[in-house]
Amino acid sequence: MGAVAFPHNYSELFITSSVNDIRVWHARTRNELLLIQVPQLECLSCVLSKDGKCIVSGWSDGKVRAFLPQSGRLLWTINDAHNGGVTAVAVSGDGSRLVSGGMDGKVRVWSITLDQQLMLVSLGEHKAKITQISIKGDTEFVSASHDGSCILWNLVGNSGEGSWRINALFATTQFSSILYHPDESQLITAGTDRKITYWDAVENDAIRIVDGSDSAAVNALALSQDGEWIVSGGDDKVVKLWNYDEGYYNYVGIGHSGGITRCQVAPDRKNIVSVGDEGAIMIWKFPDVEALKSEA
Repeated sequence: MGAVAFPHNYSELFITSSVNDIRVWHARTRNELLLIQVPQLECLSCVLSKDGKCIVSGWSDGKVRAFLPQSGRLLWTINDAHNGGVTAVAVSGDGSRLVSGGMDGKVRVWSITLDQQLMLVSLGEHKAKITQISIKGDTEFVSASHDGSCILWNLVGNSGEGSWRINALFATTQFSSILYHPDESQLITAGTDRKITYWDAVENDAIRIVDGSDSAAVNALALSQDGEWIVSGGDDKVVKLWNYDEGYYNYVGIGHSGGITRCQVAPDRKNIVSVGDEGAIMIWKFPDVEALKSEA
């Protein structure tokens, strides 16, 4: 399993990607609603556009493919987006920009419409696989890489002035995940060093480092929409739920028999979905934190 994503502010459905396919699931009934297949290829990354009208996906053949989430019909394809496979994709909130990252270490910004997908810039500062891209407010984005760096970039504006580097974070790790906190004042990262690191989004200094796992790489991070909770998962096969401000985990979920590759918190904060490299999709009930507080 390569990715998991919820639509913006909608918790009834989620999508997952894997070898050969993308699937749309009903969160409550756990029924598969749609199967999109591309034979003999692996879907390495996928996201839903904010308006919910498009599934954008990156594939092992180096192409980006966009599908309709209701029917699975192919909307458009970007050929030769990256050598070796498209390992990360993100779409701006207004749907006009796509940022892709590849096995080749390149980060590329595209102008996208139904009729045309045009590369605006190719950024070649990373030296290894891009693992995640996160966009902030349609003005800035950050790319995480196995080369031990995360780079913050300006996102191309409508005036076409081009993208350029703002700053970078470095650590002795292969970064696997990076996210902006919802208030955009901080970033959090995870990687092979087993740490979850909080960074100041302006100064780009590490401001807190916690042990995400005692034994294995942390592959996946997710944040609740209010920014109060972090979900983490990794090669130790354990899902952990952390209080963001306190920096320690309050709950664990044990069920995966393989490493956890990605996780997400439902927008309504009722469920957590995690996917693992053994092929499992796990839906966890988010604890009723307020009720537990009142009992205490």
